[in-house]
Amino acid sequence: MTILTVRHITTYQYKQPVSFGEHRMMLRPRESHDQRLLESKLEITPKPTSLRWTQDVFGNHVAIARFASRAEALRFVSTSRLDHSPADIVDVDIEDFARTYPFVYGAEDMPDLVCFVERHSSDPGHQLDQWVRALLRKGGSTNTLALLVNLTRTIQQTFTYVARHEKGIQDPLLTLKIASGSCRDLAMLMIEAVRSLGMAARFVSGYLHVPDHNDDGNAGGGNTHAWAQVYLPGPGWVDFDPASGIVGNRGLVRVAVVRDPRQAIPLHGTWTGFPSDNLGMSVEVNVTARRTRPDGPRADMERRGTEWSFPA
Repeated sequence: MTILTVRHITTYQYKQPVSFGEHRMMLRPRESHDQRLLESKLEITPKPTSLRWTQDVFGNHVAIARFASRAEALRFVSTSRLDHSPADIVDVDIEDFARTYPFVYGAEDMPDLVCFVERHSSDPGHQLDQWVRALLRKGGSTNTLALLVNLTRTIQQTFTYVARHEKGIQDPLLTLKIASGSCRDLAMLMIEAVRSLGMAARFVSGYLHVPDHNDDGNAGGGNTHAWAQVYLPGPGWVDFDPASGIVGNRGLVRVAVVRDPRQAIPLHGTWTGFPSDNLGMSVEVNVTARRTRPDGPRADMERRGTEWSFPA
């Protein structure tokens, strides 16, 4: 059993006290068969006048805070502890009819999957279509799992990961052209490629845990993370991370799953003051893993995330 602890700190700084509007947070991990939330704590300074929890249409947890006081700093500290179980995917898990591509989803599933099959961005020249179809087996059917694993690792091996802190997602055609992007850019490239093949895919935001410290600037260097899930008849939604090459959920902590990445913003809100009052935002993320073995001593592993600053 592996116990993961995620500590996510976001701090906004201002030159003088400003007032704050409503802030919405998506920081609490989702619960599922392979990750069980043991504890979740959210500390906000200054203390909000109200804090309520709700769920969006995808079942993601959303916290909504409102404030009455003014302050020179606004700080959010989210701490979550969860039981994380590895969930690998093998060919026999997939229903017989879907083990080879192309396949068609069942009539009972398609109404719920159609919004995840529809393309998010345009591809008028069919550049993305042609790129992904080059991975298909010539003159016959292609093993579905092998295709998705190949797509994941092709992106990981041939595209350059960059820590891009600007808001928003690169257009997948731009990512394809320049062969580089952040984890969220690479995730959307894969999602659009999978959708072009007629399969359902969705965007996942959360955290990445890597046991060994890595300072070379590659995908493993950050703990806030984004990747893709593809719906496969049998196992259901399966994780594919093109930034790190991970297939399955190892080291991945899901916080939000959405159709459009704009629906998975971890923290956003408003403030009132002069534009010159804004000094920017800093983020720090730490992920700690504690593994308990039935026949041996407890082993602790820690992976510290990067810390960065940029204008809010």
